[in-house]
Amino acid sequence: MSKENLKIGKQIGQTIAFYRQRMGLTQEELAEKLEIGNEAISRIERGVVIPSVPRLVEFADIFHCNTADLLVKSSSRHQDQAEYLLFLLNKVKESDRVLILEVVEKLVSHLANKEM
Repeated sequence: MSKENLKIGKQIGQTIAFYRQRMGLTQEELAEKLEIGNEAISRIERGVVIPSVPRLVEFADIFHCNTADLLVKSSSRHQDQAEYLLFLLNKVKESDRVLILEVVEKLVSHLANKEM
């Protein structure tokens, strides 16, 4: 597996682990729902195995999210990350979005100055 594929696999695995934990499921419970072994879930979450598209659809059904959410949240592409931020911002009221944007602007400014 290429270095880039390893990175993608790890990111997808972390996203699946995030959603699994958010749902309050153990690896064993998730494995039962998918009718696979516990070790398969562990390998996916560690990024050793990248799940197929049909398997991602199954995960999304269990997690009550869009299949794309599993990919967008784990993507390192700027466009995908911007889309994920938009998704998050749409969950809060406008006054809170203004606050979030102010915090992000300050954080970006701080980090940009730190890199110089």
